[in-house]
Formats: sequence, structure tokens, C-alpha cells
Amino acid sequence: MADNATHHYISSFFLVGIPGLQDFHCWISIPVCLLFSLTLLGNSIIIITIKLEPSLHQPMYFFLGMLAMNDMALASSTAPKMLGIFWLDAHWIDFDICLAQLYFIHTFCIIESALLVAMAFDRYVAICIPLQYTTLLTTTMVMKMGLASVVRAIFLVLPCPFLIRRLPYYTKYVINHAYCEHMAVVKLASANTHVNRTYGICVALSVMVLDLGLIATSYLKILQAVFRLSSQHARSKALGTCAAHVCTILVSYTPALFSFLTHRIGKKVPPSVHIIFASLYLLVPPTVNPLVYGVKTKQIRDRVIGLFFPNKKISEN
Repeated sequence: MADNATHHYISSFFLVGIPGLQDFHCWISIPVCLLFSLTLLGNSIIIITIKLEPSLHQPMYFFLGMLAMNDMALASSTAPKMLGIFWLDAHWIDFDICLAQLYFIHTFCIIESALLVAMAFDRYVAICIPLQYTTLLTTTMVMKMGLASVVRAIFLVLPCPFLIRRLPYYTKYVINHAYCEHMAVVKLASANTHVNRTYGICVALSVMVLDLGLIATSYLKILQAVFRLSSQHARSKALGTCAAHVCTILVSYTPALFSFLTHRIGKKVPPSVHIIFASLYLLVPPTVNPLVYGVKTKQIRDRVIGLFFPNKKISEN
């Protein structure tokens, strides 16, 4: 009773933005705005192209369409608030809205990882057991895999806001971040946060280890199958179909891994570097993914060229 009488629960948080670089927020907002705009434009083009082109109604492109929708959702859950901070000094965020942002960001990140696994499996089936491709990866199976990716993410992240909700927040309300991130919010609690920290790191590690393990296994099998091919042209063609997906994996996991490691073991890394890499992890992959697939995938490249330049002759290669 005495504790309740002398303390007031915090109803909102103050998002700093990029700690130590507040004077440069206006300049930092330019690449953030550019990345967000390119994300919406590029992924919209990918989705429309897949929808309009019957030849792209295949499992590989259905997964790509799901990835594009998830990328738009991920960027939209982060960039608007960041731009509000940089442009309008809108640093304050309601407690419940902060939890909602935290939930959606981490949910979309886990969905992204699962879709990359699904796309790796698609390439494995196409290259290693091509005769079973149409029977294994039916439209129904693709939808089930997409739904499983969403359900897994929803239930893995769902405990996080509830575990935070049970914690008391009395005095600390400043989040040294550009958006509501799980550990950044947990650190402000006026109580023991061992359960929250343990659950957060268990989810992060289990998702990363499982998904990267499945992707690595798929590509080991693919490489074994490719090197058994006698023709150099056949090898190049098989590996070429994986190029865009490999680029997407590297773009997605490299900043994520760096952000994860520096946040937990990089004690001497400046806070601004932490935040910049954490922001790049959420903004760069959604921007780069449609560019990678647009350049590396002939069917999409030709269709996009046909949409914007209908009189231009499309290459036969």
C-alpha cells in the first residue's frame, strides 16, 4: 500500500532517437525517409507484378510476394515514428502504443526469417527433387507455410508485452532508442527483469539458430546436387536461381547479427552505433529485397520493364 501511495506508474516513454546525434536528426531523416519511400514503392511493384503476370504464379514468387508484404509492414511499424522524432520532435509515445510497436516489430522480424526458410526450401525442392516440385509445393501448401510463419511469430512474441505489462515503471521513462525495442523497454523497469531478459534472448537465439540451421542445411543439399551435375551450364543455371535468395539472406541476417552481438557483448561500442545498426536492420533489407529480386530474377525484371516501358523489346535471355 505504501509503495502504491508513493509511486506513480509511468504512462508514456520518451524516445531519444539517435543518442549523441540529436543535432543531426534532420540530416539522418533524409536517408530514413528515402529508404522508407523506396521500400513502399519497390515492394508494391513486386506485389503488383506478381499479381498481374500469370507466369509468376509459382511458389517461389508467392513466397516473394509474402516477403514484400511483410517488408512493407515492418518498415511501416518503424519509420513513421522515427521520422516523427527527427522532423517534429515527437519524442513521447504512450505506454500501450510502445508495447504495440514493440510487438509488431519483433513479430514481423520473425515472419521475415521464416519466409527466408520457406524460400530456401523452395529452392531445395526445385533443384534437388525437381520432379516432385509441383506435387510438394502446391498453392495450398505454400499458403499453409505462409500461415505457419505468421502463427509462429505471433505466439513467440505474444508473451513479451504481457511480461512487460506486469513490471512496475516508476522513475525511468527515457528510451535511448529510435523506436520501442524489447530490451530497451525492459531495462527501464523498477523491478527484477530476469524472466523478461531470459525469454527475450531464448526467442532470439532459438529463431536465429533454427532458421539459419534450416537454411544452411538446404543450401548444403543444393550444393551437393549442383556439383553432381556434369554440365557447367547446368550448374551455373541452378546456382543462378539461388543468387537473389542468398543476397536477401546476407542483407537480412548480417546487420541483425551485428546488432544482436553488439547489444549484448559490445560494451565499448557507442550507443549511437547500436541504434544505427538496429535501425538499418529494420530499414535496409525491406528496401534492398525488391531491388535484388528485380535485378536478379529475369521474369520479374522483364515484366517490370514491360509495365513501365511497353514499347521496349524484352530480352530473350
